[in-house]
Amino acid sequence: MTKPSALTTNWNYPTAMHIGEGRIREIADICKAHAINNPLVVTDEGAAALPFTAEILDICKEGGLNVALFSDVPSNPTDGCIEVGAQVFRDGKHDGVIALGGGSGLDAGKAIALLAGQRRPLADFEDVGDNWLRANEGTIAPTIAVPTTAGTGSEVGRASVITFTEKHEKKIIFHPKMMPVAVIGDPALAVGLPAGLTAATGVDAFTHCFEAYCAPSYHPMADGIALEGMRLIKEWLPVAYADGSNIEARTHMLVAASMGATAFQKGLGAVHSLSHPVGAVYNAHHGLANAIFLPYVMEENRLVIEDKMVPLASYLGLEGGYDGVLAWVLKLRRDLGIPAGAESLGLKKEDIPMLAEAALNDPTMGGNPQPLTADQLAALYTRSLDDPLR
Repeated sequence: MTKPSALTTNWNYPTAMHIGEGRIREIADICKAHAINNPLVVTDEGAAALPFTAEILDICKEGGLNVALFSDVPSNPTDGCIEVGAQVFRDGKHDGVIALGGGSGLDAGKAIALLAGQRRPLADFEDVGDNWLRANEGTIAPTIAVPTTAGTGSEVGRASVITFTEKHEKKIIFHPKMMPVAVIGDPALAVGLPAGLTAATGVDAFTHCFEAYCAPSYHPMADGIALEGMRLIKEWLPVAYADGSNIEARTHMLVAASMGATAFQKGLGAVHSLSHPVGAVYNAHHGLANAIFLPYVMEENRLVIEDKMVPLASYLGLEGGYDGVLAWVLKLRRDLGIPAGAESLGLKKEDIPMLAEAALNDPTMGGNPQPLTADQLAALYTRSLDDPLR
């Protein structure tokens, strides 16, 4: 076992990473180092009520910062909440954002930092073509990211996933300057995360690594990061699930989540394509949706990913190549209490044609190892209800 005291370090890849227990006490100094003196803390409704939010506000005030809180963020952040948050940012004359929490708080914080200085609507910055060039780069506020779950890895991402409520669509909003200028990865903030959320967010991080590893484009750096991320998750997610107070496990999982999001600059795939519409329509938890859909997409992609499963199985200490990896994924889900079928997400059969069309058009579909049709995606949704993989 590695001593927790050895798990304290500073990195600058892909951004400045301040990793280690107790590092949250440095937040005021880190803000000042990036010329942030009047930050807006952005988090979701649930996290706002937790002790770490009050602690962060107190640390900022004691450090001489004029800090305020915006927490009107649902579990799947919407275009409406981003618009409200951007107006709060402008009205308070804030000069930076502290994005706090899981994926919802982090994505909302980054999107608010982008939108607050723009004259265009949020949808104009959807990650399509060169839309990001529409933004006034000079007015994008800096973001300090403070993840409290080990799942999305949004703390090292240049994009936010936002639900546009009018059409129940999730869109990816992108700009290179949405990358947080610094990340504080303090595992103590994740200690109180319930076991169920530890499981769902942990498998979300694994899915990011797995889909990035399987994406067909050439990016050996991403492949290497994804492999090590999957190894860390295999070793430490069960520990964090069984004992949420284990600082060593929480540290490794926070790092693995950041690794997954770093790796998926290479691409994602059909797991995310299936999950995004379900999250938009039913407000389902994104990590749980990924955990449920992962083995179905593995089976659909088997012929094109089988060769890559041989080195993956070897690196994870599994036997049997693809079959060994799939068997381990299914066992992991069972051990973590993750349901096999998509009925737990609210999925309804009558919605499948609409969902499949949305999945086909989701931008993550471009990273799948092979093209899939709307009919194939519909069949995956149907199987997740009628023939759950266990």
